[in-house]
Amino acid sequence: MKNNLLFPELSYTLIGICFETHNELGRYAKEKQYGDFLEKKFKELKIPYQRELPIADTGNIIDFFIDNKILIELKAKRILTRNDYYQIQRYLQICDIKLGLLVNFRSEYLTPKRVIKIETDNAKKYLSKN
Repeated sequence: MKNNLLFPELSYTLIGICFETHNELGRYAKEKQYGDFLEKKFKELKIPYQRELPIADTGNIIDFFIDNKILIELKAKRILTRNDYYQIQRYLQICDIKLGLLVNFRSEYLTPKRVIKIETDNAKKYLSKN
């Protein structure tokens, strides 16, 4: 059976960095503090990234774009909502990127979510929801 996991080594490394960040800063830091810690780790590990990258003329900003392959959207809120998933899916669609990681650091137990770009005709219907 073929493994269809997108960017397994890079995503594994990124998720490990997210766990390290969560362990170091805890649950109640601000989103910017998590981003600063992640950025420090990316620099230490020489992982190519862009931070707070504007998306075309949409007014939206991606928290991190890693190695031109993976989007990372950071959250520091009680629970993730459907709108958080819609948001990262929109970013994947606009940027034509296959994989995003949605990470909510406020959770007691960190559970980064892998979000795969929808490749069907239903994507436009899905993305039209706010």
